[in-house]
Amino acid sequence: MRQSYDFYLITAFLFREKMLILYIIKVSTHNQPIKPMKKIVVLTGAGMSVESGLKTFRDADGLWENYPVQDVATHDGWLRDPTLVTNFYNMLRRKCLDTQPNEGHRLVAQLEEKYDVTVVTQNVDNLHEMAGSTHVVHLHGELMKVCSSIDPYDPRYIQTLTRDNPEVVPGTKAGDGSLLRPHIVFFQEAVPMIETAVSECMKADIFIIIGTSLVVYPAAGLVNYVPENAPIYLIDPGDVRVSSPRLTHLKKGASAGMRELFAQLME
Repeated sequence: MRQSYDFYLITAFLFREKMLILYIIKVSTHNQPIKPMKKIVVLTGAGMSVESGLKTFRDADGLWENYPVQDVATHDGWLRDPTLVTNFYNMLRRKCLDTQPNEGHRLVAQLEEKYDVTVVTQNVDNLHEMAGSTHVVHLHGELMKVCSSIDPYDPRYIQTLTRDNPEVVPGTKAGDGSLLRPHIVFFQEAVPMIETAVSECMKADIFIIIGTSLVVYPAAGLVNYVPENAPIYLIDPGDVRVSSPRLTHLKKGASAGMRELFAQLME
């Protein structure tokens, strides 16, 4: 009888010690600081959306071919003929609504499974958001939005158009009585989101450039704010006038280039 009682005490003691050890391990693990995700900043240009059917601004057969840039993409053009500009961007919205994100867009979004990702885009389409990217900085505005022509960045007068109602009737007024204009940064206008973009680039552990020739400023200058120890990957099928010992140039389109880089980054 005594042996059974002693066995019971020993068993209870060992069980208690085991539970105490497990508790200590759990608490110790819980209190360990969580390692932050690495930061990836992706700078995208018009070449990002080519495979979705949107032509690049500078291509000979681009969307702007039949419209002089000074008429539809400058501040002076807006002042000179707001009806022409309004109708031009109505046309662009119709084209954009017929497009879908390509594999490149989707792979950029999937990087968020492992990384803290910010997309800084020169594009005015919303294909990154449609693909699932959750943090997108639009440098040149957003095609599906319209705003006051007196104060384009007053949030009270910024409207988001819908798929069912994507057009603006020329002459329509904003809440402040001015004409509604496209929420686009025209040539001759400042780029209000550039400081936000610079701040993101300065935090990058990895910097990826997709589909931009890096000739349009101030966006082209963002690479200068990337930390010196951060690798830079450039995905573009053409020759780009950027040279750096830390730059890897994948001379491919957005989807093929992202497919190769995604496999490397997700290992």
